Amino acid sequence: MSTTTFWPQVRRIALPAVVSVVAVVGSMGSSNNQPDRRHADWLLVVLVLIGSVSLYWLKTHPVPVLWATAASTLVYMLREYGYGPVIFAFVIAVFAAIRAGHRSAGWTAIAALYTGHVLGRFVLGINDQNVYQILLVGTCFLVLGFAAELFRAHRDRVAAANKTRQEAELRRAGEERLRIAQELHDVVAHHISLINVQASTALHLVDRKPEQAGPALSAIKDASKEALVELRSIVGILRQTDESAPRQPVAGLERLEHLITGTSRAGLEVHTIVHGDPRPLPTGLDRAAFRIIQESLTNIVRHAKATAATVRIQYGEESLVLQVDDDGESLAAAPREGNGIIGMRERATALGGTLTASRTPTGGLRVVAQLPMEPHSA
Repeated sequence: MSTTTFWPQVRRIALPAVVSVVAVVGSMGSSNNQPDRRHADWLLVVLVLIGSVSLYWLKTHPVPVLWATAASTLVYMLREYGYGPVIFAFVIAVFAAIRAGHRSAGWTAIAALYTGHVLGRFVLGINDQNVYQILLVGTCFLVLGFAAELFRAHRDRVAAANKTRQEAELRRAGEERLRIAQELHDVVAHHISLINVQASTALHLVDRKPEQAGPALSAIKDASKEALVELRSIVGILRQTDESAPRQPVAGLERLEHLITGTSRAGLEVHTIVHGDPRPLPTGLDRAAFRIIQESLTNIVRHAKATAATVRIQYGEESLVLQVDDDGESLAAAPREGNGIIGMRERATALGGTLTASRTPTGGLRVVAQLPMEPHSA
């Protein structure tokens, strides 16, 4: 028998074994020490063991065990054996049944045992109890039922709290995975697009004007190096180890000039216009603004036949407005929304903002994002 099955089996046997020893010894002692009660005999031992040993099947068959303990306890009481721990098995069975959701069976067994005790003594002519004692026994049975209900309610509250906590952890993990997926998409798409454009330029010049292919190859080297650094930084977050902090700073508007310089090497002339007073932004807002601008420029490099783009940043009191225009041409009235625009809109929506993509009067693409200064989950 393996360890995984050995200890659960030991725990399953331990409960009926301990209850059997305590109930048999205690019941025999109480019967022999109470002169007005019937002395212990072999039937006492059998009745006590029926209730105690049946606890072995308590986890798999709680209702049959409940009725077995109720029947053996009732016969024990009607035989007028001494008051003692014979009731332990029934109490445990009631708690287990109600906790498992068999509330009606638990209360029915309590009522049946009490009614059988009162009526059985009357039928058998055992009239040694007055009304006060009968009510006292009934009160004890009610306390048993309510105690089992309180125990069940407590377990349900604990289980519900654990479930809520697990769902919250799974939701946070899912949101974090989505954020990291967006980061990976933005980093890879941007740098691979620059590398692709520069590689095409280098292939075009290597035979005709080899002396001019150097800047393109240099741009490829810089873009690939920066992509590796950013990917290493993002993967470092996933590892969650005690490694040294990433050397690359968290992507934010402070790196906008570096982003524009790299994009310009791909042949796209980028102009930046800032309105308002630039100031430090919350980390989530700063990162989202940078990624939206980065993805917009990536889309222009990859899909638009444009030679220039304009990035406008407006710092307002309540919101940050980003606008990216290009001078490309398109016959379509509305831009086709691919993964890039959808990803940018998801970033803006996650902060409680909005993002729109439309055509400029000259046919180029215009992306406008309005992000609140106090980001919140939409």
